[in-house]
This record gives sequence, C-alpha cells and structure tokens, in this order.
Amino acid sequence: MKPKSAKAKGQRAATELKGILLKAFPHLEAGDIRVTPSGVNGEDLQLSPRARRLLDFHFEVKNVEKLNIWQALCQSKKHGTSKPLLVFKRNRTPFHVAMDLDTFLDLFK
Repeated sequence: MKPKSAKAKGQRAATELKGILLKAFPHLEAGDIRVTPSGVNGEDLQLSPRARRLLDFHFEVKNVEKLNIWQALCQSKKHGTSKPLLVFKRNRTPFHVAMDLDTFLDLFK
C-alpha cells in the first residue's frame, strides 16, 4: 500500500472512531473531538477540555492488517500527557483497544 493510501486509511479510522465516541457520549458536540490531520505529530484525536474530562486518554489510532502492537504502544506513549490508549482495527473488523494494566485498573477505582 502506498503511504498516501495508508494515511487516508488511518484518517478514515480516526473519523469513524470520532463518530463512535460522539454517539456514545451524546452530550459532546462535534467540535469537542477533532481528527488530527495526517502527518502531524501527536495524538490522533484532539479533545476539548470538556471531552478530556470524560475521556482522559490520548488516542493513537491504527487501521492496518498487520499491527506491530509493541511499536504502536510505544508510539502511543510518546504523545500527550493523558493516559495512552491504542485503538486499532483492520479491514472488516470492529475496533479494539490496548492499554497498560495499571491504566485499565484505574478505570475501576
């Protein structure tokens, strides 16, 4: 796959995830979650302060057939000051998430 096509595929996944999050949290508005343009360093979804209070994560979104999960997790930890969350999928599959165990356990405290 050409780099341009791969970036477009990633952008589509980030846009799809934005829609899922807005549907899950109907009190958020479209402007509360922004898809970062491809090629820009940092998290793939930018959250408003209001959205950040609900979702204290920084999102790394991957849409690939063969995911190097360790590389993707490392990339997710480089960006942002919130808890890193890797959200990934491949063609014709739902989204999945990966995070470190401490972050997962904190959700229940």
